Amino acid sequence: MHKAILHSGVAAGVLSCGLGLAHAADDKPVADDKPAAAAASTAAAAAAEAGPIASGVVIVTGTRATGLKVENSASPVQVLDSTSLTRTGQSDLLQALAQNLPSLTAQAFGGDMANMTLSARLRGLSPNNTLVLVNGKRRHGTSNLAVLGGPYQGGAAADLNYIPVAAIDHIEVLQDGAAAQYGTDAIAGVVNIILKSNYRGGTANINGGGYGDGGGRTGDGTANIGLTPFTDAFLSLTVESKYHGFSDRGGIDPRVDDAANLASMPQLKNAPGYPNVNHISGDAQYRQHILAANFGVDLNNDVSAYAFATYGKKKAAAFENYRMPNRLPAIYPLGFSPQETFREEDYAFTAGIKGKAFGSWRWDLSSTYGKDVAKLGVAHSGNVSLFADTGATPLDFYAGKFAASQWTNNFDLSHEFDAGWATPLTFAVGLEHRRDEYEIGAGDAPSRYKEGSQSFPGFSLTDAGSHSRNNKAAYVNLAGQPLAGWTVDLAGRYEHFSDFGNAKVGKLTSRYDVSPALGLRATYSNGFRAPTLAEEYYSATNVSPRSAFVQLAPNSPGARLVGVNGLRPEASTNLSAGIVLNPSANLAITLDAYQITIRDRIVGSGSLYGSGGAVNSPAVTAAILANGNLLDPTVVQTGINIFSNAVNTRSRGLEFVTTLNSNYGANGKVDWSLAANYNKVQVIKINQAPAQLQPQTLLDATAISDLETASPRVRVNLGALWKIGNWTINAREAFYGKASELQSSDGATYYETEVKPTAITDLELSYQFNKMWTLSVGANNLFNQYPDHINGKLLAEQRANLDNSAVTVYPSFSPFGINGGYYYARLGMKF
Repeated sequence: MHKAILHSGVAAGVLSCGLGLAHAADDKPVADDKPAAAAASTAAAAAAEAGPIASGVVIVTGTRATGLKVENSASPVQVLDSTSLTRTGQSDLLQALAQNLPSLTAQAFGGDMANMTLSARLRGLSPNNTLVLVNGKRRHGTSNLAVLGGPYQGGAAADLNYIPVAAIDHIEVLQDGAAAQYGTDAIAGVVNIILKSNYRGGTANINGGGYGDGGGRTGDGTANIGLTPFTDAFLSLTVESKYHGFSDRGGIDPRVDDAANLASMPQLKNAPGYPNVNHISGDAQYRQHILAANFGVDLNNDVSAYAFATYGKKKAAAFENYRMPNRLPAIYPLGFSPQETFREEDYAFTAGIKGKAFGSWRWDLSSTYGKDVAKLGVAHSGNVSLFADTGATPLDFYAGKFAASQWTNNFDLSHEFDAGWATPLTFAVGLEHRRDEYEIGAGDAPSRYKEGSQSFPGFSLTDAGSHSRNNKAAYVNLAGQPLAGWTVDLAGRYEHFSDFGNAKVGKLTSRYDVSPALGLRATYSNGFRAPTLAEEYYSATNVSPRSAFVQLAPNSPGARLVGVNGLRPEASTNLSAGIVLNPSANLAITLDAYQITIRDRIVGSGSLYGSGGAVNSPAVTAAILANGNLLDPTVVQTGINIFSNAVNTRSRGLEFVTTLNSNYGANGKVDWSLAANYNKVQVIKINQAPAQLQPQTLLDATAISDLETASPRVRVNLGALWKIGNWTINAREAFYGKASELQSSDGATYYETEVKPTAITDLELSYQFNKMWTLSVGANNLFNQYPDHINGKLLAEQRANLDNSAVTVYPSFSPFGINGGYYYARLGMKF
């Protein structure tokens, strides 16, 4: 078995897409028949088990130098192994990552379709500013754009929950601007997911749990097996199936206990569950099935081939606002609760070949294709106008579809030269071609007749369309040590977009090791992010019993009527500086400071009113008509939302990570970890609102607070992993600083909703019966903590106005969710 197979496993493809070609220090065959990829995989897992960062782990993210250990990195990189992810008790990768990394804040709840695909923010930036790689290859984004307001608005990044945790060997998170290395959208950092490359054995887990106060029943089963399909090859296969049930944390809808409504509709009291008939504030229900495969083979001493793939299907449903009995009494005499339905397929496939040529030149040629298709529907609903005009209406509707795909081709070449420096000079160049496509498909005719199906009108013919973009890129990278202990890494990248022209970005990274125990590091880089196709072209109508708002595509005729004429790319500048301390073999400490400035940042607007607001703009109503929308005549507020290059922002922060491994003899071993992040996002410039909208502005106070304060500035994770005999106890105390959002019913008076600083305790106890079986029980949010309620004055105003929004009593931006404690058990098997 030849060493080349290493690059099909831990580094299989990890080395293109700007990650370079990481080879072992020597190319001698391994001593036994165990594939080198599997050996490296096992070593990485063992070393990473200690916590968020572990010494001794060889990384491939953020560098093209070979054999670089995480503690020697010139950029801040945190490493998580699959065991660390599993111990969180979370069945989805997104939440598992967020619980381990304070700089990553995960969305706990989303409105409407965003509840089907949750996302995360690194360093307080948009989900679109973090690049996700699998084995070093670019992962495609979701087709399900997060449209409604909030800190995650506009997110269309890769859906991490289509990658089963059981398929993962470890994850490397580069927390630094890396546009010049990996692509111009890697502004906040890079999440590189390394798949298992085992050639024998396997694992299986069965998980079950739920919220202590009801709902969220979860069942999850996973299995991974390693195979040797033929000589000098490995095949790692993973399957996962999971279910998550509805939860409901809403209050009473003020419409259903209003005296006048009860007098005119006495049957209200017979509605199931009265008065808690509105279930919109809670988790969506979903069933998901995922497959993953990772393959590698040595073709000869110098050439290896690799391939990996994922495939997943999801069926989901989310409650929408309750409709009163007078809305469609002939069909629903007790009223009805529509549900948005969601059927999604997501798949990705990578194939590549790599090796050596002309002695020591390393090359890698690969192609990756990924696609996400989501079909949207509305169940238990109706079209009121269609029924009034024809005497009939469907109860279930096809509302349309989203589709997003990405095809990426890479060629990478690298060589190490003896330049008379303390270490060889690594020279790497590469080419990339990428094609992105995005499509919205129209809903069926009944779903879009007049105002459309209740709760979610089908996509109209003017919403529908297919769009594409081509991107060509070339990069060059030089890295080495001019003097012993002084590392210099210089990268440059040129990209050409078919719709936005050219971009040139660069990065300079340096580290100086004063001694084996002390290192200093710093980086400077710039970035350029073109809008996602979804941000450019998404268009739909969002309705509630009280309001109807049209999401205008920024380059639509309607957008031009309100003074928005398409989107421009974002430009960014990143600065960071840090210190690395390794005072002893069992103690590692890092502290990094950073500043990220983004100009012409793409953000969602606030609510721009055409009618029913404290201030209204005639241009908004004109834009709705120009877009071909016919809104529900019973609503009291109408308006638009739109993405625009509205602001410049600056993020400043500190990241601190330390790990300590302690041996207490007969009392066992404890791996201690402390990770903390301070991040302040500030809007430093608001671009002038178009004259057509004045006196309204593109960003209202709510939208600004979503950028600046809706995520906590301070997060701290204190962890302890105690192993004694057959017992393992994993305890984590997570502290979330204050988070807040300004909210309004009409755009005039704003109230601050605050989630006070909160400490959340997670605990897991495991007992290993033998080498095969392990039983674990645990809790996320052990003491059942809830966030503070929505501002009382706002709730009182909503209740007085009989506004259904008063159902939402817990803030959706809560960094630790709205469901309270989650309690679970897991049975694990190794074979």
